[in-house]
Amino acid sequence: EAQRRAGPMARNEEKAQAMLNRFVVAKRDANRVDMTKRPYLASECEDVSHCEVYRGQILKELSKKVSLIQNEGLDEHRVRDLNDAINKLIREKGHWERQIKKLGGADHFRTAPRLFEDDAEEVVPGRGSTR
Repeated sequence: EAQRRAGPMARNEEKAQAMLNRFVVAKRDANRVDMTKRPYLASECEDVSHCEVYRGQILKELSKKVSLIQNEGLDEHRVRDLNDAINKLIREKGHWERQIKKLGGADHFRTAPRLFEDDAEEVVPGRGSTR
């Protein structure tokens, strides 16, 4: 008889603890910033770490689209659409890099690969000099 009472009582305590845990998690998640959707304007973001996260998201999207556009079997209209999307992402990446620099973060423009040498000859990334 005593064991029967211990069973349901423990179960009620477990249910109450589970409810409390769900409440605490929901409360914590409600206060968290949603990082899945980037702000429309980079200038709206005032935290360098958030800006870096958004820049990283753009870099991932860029690399996916660049790998897609390299497929030789794509239709011309699909290539043009991908190219437009890539150009838009590159422009957006620049906005985020400017905001990061403005907020005192890393200067990504300094560390970016240069496409032209000092004597204005075009440098093709990944190929050595032909001099």
